[in-house]
Amino acid sequence: MPATTRLDLLQLPFQAFDGERVIGWRDGVAVTYATWRAELLRWKQLLQTTPGQRFALFHQDTLHFAAALLGTWLAGKTAYLPSDALPDTCGQLRGEVDGFLGDFGVHWPALQPAPDASFDDPSSPWPALRADFAGLVVYTSGSTGQAQAIPKQLGQMANEVATLEALFGATVGQAEVVATVSHQHIYGLLFKVLWALCAGRPVHAGSAFFPEDLQRMAGNRPWLLLSSPAHLKRLPEQATQPDARQLRAIFSSGGPLPAEAACDAARLLGQRPLEIYGSSETGGIAWRQPDSDLLQRREHWQAMPGVSVRLGAEGELEVRSPHLPDSGWFSMADRAVLMEDIPAAFELRGRSDRIVKLEEKRISLTRIEQLLAASPLVEEVRVIVHQGRRARQFIAAFVVPTAQGQALLVAQGKLALNAALKTALAGAIEAIALPRLWRYLEALPVNSQGKVTLSALTALLESSAPTLPNVTELQRSTGQVQLALDIPADLLYFRGHFPGAPILPGVVQTDWSLTLGRRYFNLPPRFLGLQTLKFQRVITPGMRVLLDLQFDTAKSQLSFRLHSDAGQHASGRFLLGAA
Repeated sequence: MPATTRLDLLQLPFQAFDGERVIGWRDGVAVTYATWRAELLRWKQLLQTTPGQRFALFHQDTLHFAAALLGTWLAGKTAYLPSDALPDTCGQLRGEVDGFLGDFGVHWPALQPAPDASFDDPSSPWPALRADFAGLVVYTSGSTGQAQAIPKQLGQMANEVATLEALFGATVGQAEVVATVSHQHIYGLLFKVLWALCAGRPVHAGSAFFPEDLQRMAGNRPWLLLSSPAHLKRLPEQATQPDARQLRAIFSSGGPLPAEAACDAARLLGQRPLEIYGSSETGGIAWRQPDSDLLQRREHWQAMPGVSVRLGAEGELEVRSPHLPDSGWFSMADRAVLMEDIPAAFELRGRSDRIVKLEEKRISLTRIEQLLAASPLVEEVRVIVHQGRRARQFIAAFVVPTAQGQALLVAQGKLALNAALKTALAGAIEAIALPRLWRYLEALPVNSQGKVTLSALTALLESSAPTLPNVTELQRSTGQVQLALDIPADLLYFRGHFPGAPILPGVVQTDWSLTLGRRYFNLPPRFLGLQTLKFQRVITPGMRVLLDLQFDTAKSQLSFRLHSDAGQHASGRFLLGAA
C-alpha cells in the first residue's frame, strides 16, 4: 500500500491505481479499475444532481455496491446501509432517508445511474474527503434487541483501514477476497470493501454462500476467506472442500468461534482462523488466532494497535479507540477479565446486558443458555424473553439438538425432549425462568452476517407459516407407497436457512419421512437409529419432490428416498423397535 495519511487512504481507490489493474471478479470475468471508476463517477454525477442528503444503499454485488458508496461520498451525501431489502426494512427506512440506491426491487423504486452517462475526466482533481463527515449509517445486528442506527465518520473508517493493514497486510499480501458475509454490515464493509479497495486487493463481487460458490471462487491464485462462525461450523458437512493450497488467511467475526470449528477449519483448509472482536459502534477492538490444538487453546483476545481496554465497575469491558468518533471510553455489553501477564489482552466472560425481570425476579438469560448448552442433548441454544398475549412475558428457547437429542425427538416426541431439558435446568434456576416455549431447529436462523437476531427468533414464535408439504398419494401397495410432496414457498423452515437462498433442512426431510411413514404403515414405536443417510441435492421453495417409502416388516426398517426430475435429493433407512 502506498505511504499516505490515514484519511487519504480512502482517496486511494480514486486515483492511485492504474486503470487496467484488476479491481475484482464478477462471475469469473475480470473488472478493471477503469471500468469501476467510470461507474463510480456516474453515481457521483447522479447524486450531485439529486435532491436530498440521506440515501439507503443496498446491492448484492460488492463491486456495484462499492462504486455507489464511494460515489455517494464524493457527492457529499450519506449512505444508510440496511442489512436486507425486505418490505418491512424498507418501510422503516422510508421515514429516515430521502431516496433509495441500488437493488430494492419493483416495490421500492431506486435510483440507478444511466449506463451511458457522461462524466468528468478521471484525471481531474477529486473532491477532498473530510474526516469528520458522517458519510455512513450502519445498523446493529439486533441480536439482543431492536437494531439501532449507528453513524460513522470517514475518519473512523480510515483509521480502521490503517489498523487492519498494519496488523494483517503482510500476511494476506495481494490475495483475492472471497467472502461468505455481506458488505451491508460493518465487518464485511471494512474487510471486503474499504480495506480491499485501498490496498488494491481484488474482490469477488458475489458471496460464497454455498460450497460450490466457494470452490468456484477459490482458484489457483492467492485468496483469503472472510467468514463467520455460522459458516465455518458447517465446513465439515460439505461433501467437498475448496482448493486451499493458495489460501492465505481465514477471518471470522460475528461471535466467538467454537474451538471445534476452529480445529475443523485448520484441518480442512490448513489455516487457523483469525477471529475479530468488535461491534457496529466500535469497529474492530481485538483479535486472536488460538492454537488449533483444543488442549492448548487460549481464549484471550489481544487489543488492536491504538486500542485501550479497561474494566468498568461491574466488570464490563470499556474501550477507547481511534475507530470511535471521539476519545472517550465506550462501555461494551460484555463482561471481561484482563490478562495479568499479557498487556492489552483480555478474556470475555459473557454478556452483561442479558439480565431481565420476570414478575420482579431477576433472570439471567446467559445462565439458562449455559445450563442448556451443557446438556448432551443440545448443540446450540438461544433464549429470549417473549411478550405473548395480554402482555405477559415468558422465556422461549430455541435449540439445535445434538444427534442424541434428535434421536430422542424422533423416537419420543417434543414433550419428552422438553422434559429432559427442563430437568437440566431444575434446581439451578427458579420455576418462573423455565422456558415456556421450545423450538427445535436444524440450525439457528442467521442473517447475512452470520448472526442470530432477535427479530428472526421472534418471527419463529409468531409465524403462521406452514410446517408440512402438500401431500398427494401416487402409488400404494403392501409395504410401499409413493407420495408427491409440493413444498410451500412460505414454509416455516426456509426462514434463516439460508438468507437469500433458502433450502429445506435435512432434519426436516428425515422428520417428514418418518412422520409420513407412520401415517401409512403400522411402524414399531421406538426409534433405534438411522442408517445410510445421504443428502445429494438441495430442495428449494416451490419444488415438487417424490417420496418413496418402503417398510420391511421382518427387519423393522423403513427406507425412504426423496427424488425429482433433477435427480435424487436424499435417502436413508430408519431402524425401529418395540417399546
